[in-house]
Amino acid sequence: MHQKRRFFAVIVWIIAAVAVLFIVLVFVTGYVKASPDTAYIISGLRKTPKVLIGKAGVKIPFFEKKDELSLQLIPIDVKTSSAVPTADYINIKVDAAVNVKISDTPDLLNLAAQNFLNRKVDYIASVAREVLEGNMREIVGKMELQEMVSDRQKFANLVKENAEPDLAAMGLDIVSFNVQNFVDDSAVIENLGVDNIVKIQKNAAISRAVSEKEIAKARAIAQKEANDAEVAAAQEIAEKKTELAIRQAELQKATDTKKAEADAAYRIQEEQQRKSIEITTAEANIAKQEKEILLKQKEAEVMEQSLDAQVRKKAEAERFARQQKADAELYERQREAEAKKYEQEQQAEAMKVQAEAEKFARAQEAEGIRAKGLAEAEAIRAKAVAEAEGIEKKAEAMTKMGKAAVLEMYFNALPDVVKNAAEPLTKVDKITMYGDGNSAKLTRDIMQTVTQVTDGLKESTGVDLQSVLSGFLGGKLADAAQPAPAAPSKHPRAPKQNAGTPAE
Repeated sequence: MHQKRRFFAVIVWIIAAVAVLFIVLVFVTGYVKASPDTAYIISGLRKTPKVLIGKAGVKIPFFEKKDELSLQLIPIDVKTSSAVPTADYINIKVDAAVNVKISDTPDLLNLAAQNFLNRKVDYIASVAREVLEGNMREIVGKMELQEMVSDRQKFANLVKENAEPDLAAMGLDIVSFNVQNFVDDSAVIENLGVDNIVKIQKNAAISRAVSEKEIAKARAIAQKEANDAEVAAAQEIAEKKTELAIRQAELQKATDTKKAEADAAYRIQEEQQRKSIEITTAEANIAKQEKEILLKQKEAEVMEQSLDAQVRKKAEAERFARQQKADAELYERQREAEAKKYEQEQQAEAMKVQAEAEKFARAQEAEGIRAKGLAEAEAIRAKAVAEAEGIEKKAEAMTKMGKAAVLEMYFNALPDVVKNAAEPLTKVDKITMYGDGNSAKLTRDIMQTVTQVTDGLKESTGVDLQSVLSGFLGGKLADAAQPAPAAPSKHPRAPKQNAGTPAE
């Protein structure tokens, strides 16, 4: 009995030892540890595979299988293989740098395991590149070139948003999407920047011209101030020199006077007082006057030299200032001429465009103007017919009136003839007549001009205005000389009433 128990105990310990050994063997052979950039997919006994990322786990040998998926970034260079037309029909090529990776979310990780399990990174990159290129082509066709070039981030976001659902269906995430460049064979992108370059160059040229103008102005002002200071200093120096020369002349005058007096006394002593006091005094006075005359001559020469130096310095300073000012004004005019020339070129281009528009507008107006011209021509013709009839009736009336009508026209035109003949003389400020010229001759010349006008009228029309006028005036004088017959009164003349008495 005791041996049987010992036997069962040994059996239990053996079974327990085998079980422990089996567990240790399973643990040793099935223990796995995944790094943070790798996903272990353990499948076999479970309905849903077990995923290990950055942690340890156990797989049962012979019953479960371990597969790996890399979670590292996959850099992809996405380029359009051929030119793609934009929304404004410009063919371009796009180059972008994209980073994708297998998603670590459970649902997307399961999709990635189904699509890329045990696949190399190059295969995953090639599949993602095809999807990204297709989406990039789609977005290029929806946007205009200028919009894509000016806002690359918007273009990248649209492509990323458009491609994310397609890549998510494969278990991939887009980490970053950066547009490298846009290329077109027609240099359209390069020409887009020409307008901005021209504007920047224009503004820079205008700013440079303004700055140079201000610099030239400041330089001219500083030069003027320097010249003024130099002239003032030269003038002050000349004044000091003049004062010094005058003081020296005064001292020299006193010295010469003392010396003359000593010389005179010495000569008087030498001559042993052979001359009287009056002669000695006279000689001394004569010598003094001669010295004074010489001194005044020296003073005049010093003053003349000082004034000459002062005037010369001032003239040179003014000439230099005018020259600097003229140079600055010349430079400023050159800059203004260049700026004006550039503005005129721009205005000419604008006027050319405007002229094309006006040409089309005038072509549209031409038809209306032609119809309006026909109507106006008809009105003018009717008016001309009416005026011709009026002129014909006026001619008939003048034929009936005869010479009286001619004289009436002559008298009406005579003031204008005289006025026009004398009109040149009104513009003369002063008349100088030589020989026998006087006011009577001037009047005679004016009347001679009127006579020449009437003679010209006689030669051109055959009407002798002098003869007509003489006949007309002779007839008027004859009629005035004959007394008019008294006409019989049909009614007696009423007596004149007083203004203050009412009529009965």
